[in-house]
Amino acid sequence: MAELINRPEYLNQLIQNRDVDLVKIVTGIRRCGKSSLLDLFHRYLSGSGTADSNIIHMNLESLRYRDLSDYLAFYDYVSERIPENGKAYLIFDELQAVEHWEKAIESFRLDFDVDIYITGSNAYLLSTEFSTLLSGRYVEIRMLPLSFKEFLTFYEFAPSVSVEEKFQKYLQFGGMPILREYQFNEARSNQALEGIYSTVILRDILQHNSQADQGTLQKVILFLCSNIGSITSPNNIGNVLSGEGDLPKGKGKNIAGKTIDKYISMLRSAFIFYPVGRYDVKGKQLLKTLGKNYIIDMGFRNMLLGYRDADRGHIMENIVFLELIRRDYRVYIGKFGAAEIDFVAEKPNDKLYIQVTETMQQPETRERELRPLRMIPDNYEKIVLSMDRNYINSYDGIKSLYLIDWLLS
Repeated sequence: MAELINRPEYLNQLIQNRDVDLVKIVTGIRRCGKSSLLDLFHRYLSGSGTADSNIIHMNLESLRYRDLSDYLAFYDYVSERIPENGKAYLIFDELQAVEHWEKAIESFRLDFDVDIYITGSNAYLLSTEFSTLLSGRYVEIRMLPLSFKEFLTFYEFAPSVSVEEKFQKYLQFGGMPILREYQFNEARSNQALEGIYSTVILRDILQHNSQADQGTLQKVILFLCSNIGSITSPNNIGNVLSGEGDLPKGKGKNIAGKTIDKYISMLRSAFIFYPVGRYDVKGKQLLKTLGKNYIIDMGFRNMLLGYRDADRGHIMENIVFLELIRRDYRVYIGKFGAAEIDFVAEKPNDKLYIQVTETMQQPETRERELRPLRMIPDNYEKIVLSMDRNYINSYDGIKSLYLIDWLLS
């Protein structure tokens, strides 16, 4: 078994949910580390005294289980292996390979003393039939590629490499764990990312959406990658692509927008993009139009478009968005009157307002970033994140933080 690198944030979530009567479902894009997490958990169970015979661990994408593609065969196979004494831990990797797997899972829960852990690489795993059958009886653990903090523990750097240089590598290569094997070799890393990307497109999207057109899907992806952190609507993406002759022009003017909407939701289901809605801070309501889309990992974007330093502001914004999701915030784009706030991040009893900018050195930039935050009349924390290592760490109560410090805090 390859060396496993611990990811304590996720492992602890599994451990905290151990023996709780809920199915634990780990979701996330392919190759973001879900299987390794289950291996770590398996190791944890063995280390804490669970007998091997009480751990049933299967990766359903292995050909070894090719005959278990329907739930009855799967149920029979596993049932025969559940020991009579003691609790059994059922660990199933890539369970979307079994048709109607949810019926088998529900049956294991009813028939045996078991604790169940599963992973899947697309959101169809949590589709309606499943949610209906197991409603309220599962907990979803959403796994993301490496945070910057994790990135620093995954790679070994020479002592002379500064934290800024490490961050630059993170911006360029992203956080897919598999890249560690290539030690920042750009050509090899891009090949690996291309392989994952094609698998996601072919297996997690096109297989589930027979009506989808691969060419159009690719164009939507490239458009979203080029416009990360820009406000877009399905209609205007549709108009741009129709204008370029990429989409069939329909008789109704809205056909393009509806089509694009479908494609974006496919990308969301495969965990490639996260659409983010806009929130009117003044009117305290979610707005229906003009959200943004952020990509799951910078490596994919740079593999598709090439890495350009000119986009650093938007790349930083994307990284802040993912970090807020990791920290369990619900994230929106804020609007206050005519002013835009990069992020409004909420937890049940906490709220943050965040602006992200490359630098605050220029007075006009500083004014542009601070003005929307100054307008908000409540007392929740307001922060500007930038790449300035600044001696000024507050402007009228608005915190100014060095982005790298914030990511590592």
